[in-house]
Parts: sequence; structure tokens; C-alpha cells
Amino acid sequence: MRGRATFSSPFLTSFIIAPGGGIALKRQVVQGEWAGFYFALPAIFIMLALIAYPLVYGVGISFFDTNLLNKYDFRGLTNYLDVLTDSGFLKKLYITVKFTIMVVVGNFVVGFAFAMLLNMNIKGRAFFRAILVLPWLFPEVVVALIWKWLFNPLYGLLNYYLMEFHLVKEPLDLLGNPQLALISVAVPAIWKGFSLVLVMILAGLQSISQDLYEAAEIDGANVWQLIRNVTVPGLMPVLTVTLILETVWWFKHFTIIYLLTSGGPVDATSVLSIDIYKQAFEQFQFGRASAMAVLVFLICLLISYVYRRMLKEHD
Repeated sequence: MRGRATFSSPFLTSFIIAPGGGIALKRQVVQGEWAGFYFALPAIFIMLALIAYPLVYGVGISFFDTNLLNKYDFRGLTNYLDVLTDSGFLKKLYITVKFTIMVVVGNFVVGFAFAMLLNMNIKGRAFFRAILVLPWLFPEVVVALIWKWLFNPLYGLLNYYLMEFHLVKEPLDLLGNPQLALISVAVPAIWKGFSLVLVMILAGLQSISQDLYEAAEIDGANVWQLIRNVTVPGLMPVLTVTLILETVWWFKHFTIIYLLTSGGPVDATSVLSIDIYKQAFEQFQFGRASAMAVLVFLICLLISYVYRRMLKEHD
């Protein structure tokens, strides 16, 4: 076939049949009011498949007593009422809040301290920045296994040095002691998570104008007054965002705690995420587990709402 024929596509390319019979591709700019929709369509499909469908399905089965195969007994809000009136759920919610507070406070203390140091003009600053970001790059499974080995009462390094420096008389079973287990699982979480706070705060510190510090020093401000009156106000947008993201992330955390203690001993580290997992995949109460997951989702939405309000008031 001679001549030139073009088969247009609503996307970026057109197929062209050249006079010699070959096929070539020509770039084409998508125009029209639907152009943006075409470009966003792949992302929309992915979000529907990976986010919207599991969310809607989870909310749906929370109203049923089901085995996900052939049993779907409608229960309405009974699952939610059973969860909210269960003292065990409230206890696990309390443990989750304690764990979240410990980790978030620890992340902010350690991250803020290192960020202040790395913001100074010290030798080897780039090297230390790279080293301190490494914990965030490690998979959570690797972090949990490393710390489980460190905590081991027989051959762990932590107990070895505690005994070496005569701080304890006998090895401590940190993960097996109900009084120490929650703190022990919080330490690896802090080691894993402080790097994100460090990066966020360091970026915020570098965005504060040096003119503000110079003006405050001329007025006679000392170091603590500089931090209180210049650094902290300048970091408020970053601190607010980081605080809410950290709180939501560690409130629903699962991996490190499960690999270290599986919620034990005696439910001392049984946070909501682990209880949801056990309800669903050990006791096969999928409806109740889904109701608990929806409640956790609503709590995270509440945190997100507070985040937006705080940002709005700050603006």
C-alpha cells in the first residue's frame, strides 16, 4: 500500500505506515479535556486494586461472621460492640499507646540531637550523615533479627557487656520479662526510626535563615534562647508533619514486635496489630479482626485530622 496512513492513539504515540511498507512510531501530544485522565488511568487502577478494594472488602466483612469461604452470617454492628466492650481490646489499645509514645519520643530525642550536631560545621559531617541514615534503610525483618541476637540471654552481646562491666550479676532475659519486654521492643524501633526524624529535622534546620540567629545573638540571646525562640518556631511545620507521620506509623506497627516477642510474654507486648493478626489467622475470626482493623483505621484518620488542623492553625 502506497501513501501515508496514520492510526492515532489517545496516548503518546501513533503508528505510521510509510510508503515503503515499514511501520514507524511518531510521538503525539495528547490533547483535549480527557488527556489528564488518560495519563492518570494506570495509577488509578493500581490504587483501586491495592488500596480501595482491600479497604472496602475489609469494612464489608467486619459486619459478618465469616470464614471467607462459604459462611457469611450477617451480624451488623455486633463485631464492633464486642470489640469496644472487650477489656482485652482496651488493654491492648493501652499497650499500643504506650509503645507508640515511647518510640515517637525516643525518635524525636535521638533524631533532634543528631540533627543539631550534623547541622554544625564539623569534620566528616557527610560521612556521619550517611552512617546515621543506614538504620532506616535496613528491612524491619533484619533489624528485628539483629536485636533478637543482641538481646539473647545466653550469647547476646548486650548481656555479655553488662556482665563484663559488672552492671548485672546474671544475664537478663529482656524479651522474656513482662516488666522489661515492652521497653526492649521499643529500643530496636527507636534505632530503626530515628533516622527519618533526623533527615526531616536536618532539612528543616537548613531552611532556617542564618540572619535570624545573627539578629538574636546581637540582642544577647544564649544557646537555649536561640533554640527556644528561633530553632523551634522555625521547625514547627516540619515537627508537626513528622510527629503525625511517626505516630501513625508506629501506632499500627507489627513486624519488629512480632518477630521479637510475638506479643508475649503474657501479652506484655501484644499491640493491636498483633492481636488483629492472631484473631484473623490463628483463631479465624475474620469478622472481628476486620472490625478491629477498621477501628485502628479510624484512629489513624483522627490523627490525620488533627494533623491537618494543626497545620492549618500554624499557617
